[in-house]
Amino acid sequence: MTKALATKKRVGVLMGGLSAERDISIRSGLAVYQGLQELGYNVVLVDVGKDIVDVIKKEKVKIAFLALHGGTGENGAMQGLLDVIGIPYTGSGVLASALAMDKEASKKIFMYHGLNVAPFVVVNQPVGARRRLAHASEKPTIDFPLPWVVKPCTEGSSIGVSIVKEESDLKAAVDKAFSFGPRVIVEKFIKGRELHIAVLGDRVLGGVEVRPSLEFYNYEAKYTSGLTEYIIPPEIDETVYENTKSMALKTFQALGCSGAARVDFIVEENSNTPYVLEVNTLPGMTTTSLLPKIAGSAGMDFNALIEEILRLAVKEKE
Repeated sequence: MTKALATKKRVGVLMGGLSAERDISIRSGLAVYQGLQELGYNVVLVDVGKDIVDVIKKEKVKIAFLALHGGTGENGAMQGLLDVIGIPYTGSGVLASALAMDKEASKKIFMYHGLNVAPFVVVNQPVGARRRLAHASEKPTIDFPLPWVVKPCTEGSSIGVSIVKEESDLKAAVDKAFSFGPRVIVEKFIKGRELHIAVLGDRVLGGVEVRPSLEFYNYEAKYTSGLTEYIIPPEIDETVYENTKSMALKTFQALGCSGAARVDFIVEENSNTPYVLEVNTLPGMTTTSLLPKIAGSAGMDFNALIEEILRLAVKEKE
């Protein structure tokens, strides 16, 4: 017996947008669009621009499958717009999306819920400064040892991230991060294994360990074939793995997420302590992205995954 479609309404796959992750978003959108077509949905591909409301009306979109990454596509702005015009959508709502994209806000919530985060400080761009630290005296006071990770507060895909091994390199790293926004996180670099855990609805699908050949899992390592090894399931102590998966669900729930998300961790090599890095509420959705890889290992192929994401949106938001 053929499984009924999640909805007979016209689905718009929203992709592209104006963020620094536009290219990856297009790849995600095309994969989702193709999958939904194969499943028999009434689907249209929408490249998001400033005329998005007019396009949604013109294309008669009744439910949105969000394949946007970064910027206003992932920070709650698009979610708020869709709420206002009455279009249900996949993934998390306004507040959870905004919190997850803001590394300062999300870290504080994780701490409140007793989740481990690396020691960090926030650096605010001085008023009137031309995206630089104006004076030496304005350098942040950091009371944890080198090396440090410097990153923008509100970007994804490791955009603008630097590893600082000498204090003299801090200014250049902060300047680089400031080019993506007025707030920067400086956090302790934790040496260990990087685990990404997939959460779908109210359950954990599993995880993947990433081993980049570069210094860390940066934009190039993420999106260049052959630069990163992916281990599913992670080659890690089973008790530690189960603990990390439990923390992932708690992290997802702490922000109030819904739909599908990926929770990223570093498991410290000496203590086996998992530290939450961030939550990605709209993770990559190409057929080779981490969320589909993890889902595949759990017996859910790409088309089954996107249909379940759509089904959750119909159930939660329609």
